[in-house]
Amino acid sequence: MRKILSWIFAAILFCGTTATFTSCSSDDDVIKDDIEKFEPIPTTSVITSTKHDDEKKLTIINFNYPSTDPNGNPVMLSASIIIGDEVQPNDADNTDNAAEKAAKGFLIYNHFTVYEASECPTKGDTKFPEMVAGSGLIAVAADYYGFGSTEDKPQAYCMPSTNARASVDALLQAKILLANMGYSWGTALFNIGYSQGAQTAMGVVRLLTEEYPDIKLNYTVAGGGPYDISETYRILLSTEQTEMPSTVIGTVLAYNHFLNMGISRKQMFKEPLLSNVDEWVLSKKYTREQIDEKVATQTVSEFLSDELCDLNTDISKRFINEFQKENLCTGWSPRSNEKIFLLHQKNDATVPIENTKKMVQFLKEKGVNVEFYYNDAIIDKSLGAHENGAIPFAIMAVTKICSELNISPWIDITKVKF
Repeated sequence: MRKILSWIFAAILFCGTTATFTSCSSDDDVIKDDIEKFEPIPTTSVITSTKHDDEKKLTIINFNYPSTDPNGNPVMLSASIIIGDEVQPNDADNTDNAAEKAAKGFLIYNHFTVYEASECPTKGDTKFPEMVAGSGLIAVAADYYGFGSTEDKPQAYCMPSTNARASVDALLQAKILLANMGYSWGTALFNIGYSQGAQTAMGVVRLLTEEYPDIKLNYTVAGGGPYDISETYRILLSTEQTEMPSTVIGTVLAYNHFLNMGISRKQMFKEPLLSNVDEWVLSKKYTREQIDEKVATQTVSEFLSDELCDLNTDISKRFINEFQKENLCTGWSPRSNEKIFLLHQKNDATVPIENTKKMVQFLKEKGVNVEFYYNDAIIDKSLGAHENGAIPFAIMAVTKICSELNISPWIDITKVKF
């Protein structure tokens, strides 16, 4: 996914040169959110580092905050706040220019699949949410359970209820910290993510619907998400192919561990993966690309056990039952006025397109006017279909933000360096 970033920014430049938007909204549109300015609010969240980047014109604030682990127990998680230089804290002694300094609102950034410890936001991988610099939005990017402050724990991979709560709690705690620092903001709130991040983004929509009815999203843009893990599992076994073996391995490891399924490694994996799971996957020493290289096959039956590859075995049925509990395409009722844009790459051999088709059908049945796009363009032939799908996702994320905020594209590719 790292290589795709250069294509993403090129795509955003394309977005800026082909789409026409009107000028920025007036300062009158920036209103105070639900937290009072300049009045300290008690919190157990702790800022762990603050770094300003003169070249990128942004500040990154890392912090630890209270949330819950996959079993609902209290835990301190970690996240990053990314603020462009155009947003500044207010002077407590002079609030006349408060609207001029205020942010337009927030962007919840839900990150995609990572395995190596340094790939999470607070360890430095904030390239994608850094795109908000210049937009007037503040980005909040959670590490998720298993990274950052909980790096010594297994990651809750593809568990949308857990990861969505991490994202929402990060947003709520970031607001408190920023309010205590003198920042103010408008009501805009965007929610984006690709791949696992798309699954988390739709989990955020569900969590806000069920537990935070007063928090309204302007737009959710999600691409290539495994919204129905049980269906994904069935399709991968029928095709026997995956572009990213690590995602299959990470999913069964997480569900088996956190749901206390008690299934042995030998019942899940074949050699050489069986003897190397701790080192290759759980050590957090290797990137997704490196893990896939070590697995050395994209044929599912060559690294998963025969029991897992047979849908009729008790073990497979148990996994499907647990996957179904996290199925985002059933079991809840989204708000009918949600604005949601979903996209998926055709022939995606990592996350089958059926995931998005089922989510679109579900949302339509619930009365949501969902927009969707099934893309078949391969822009970079060195990448698989799943990673190519990140390019139109980036275009649509910026397009929807520009449209909702009534601003022109704020990113100039010639000024972005990595």
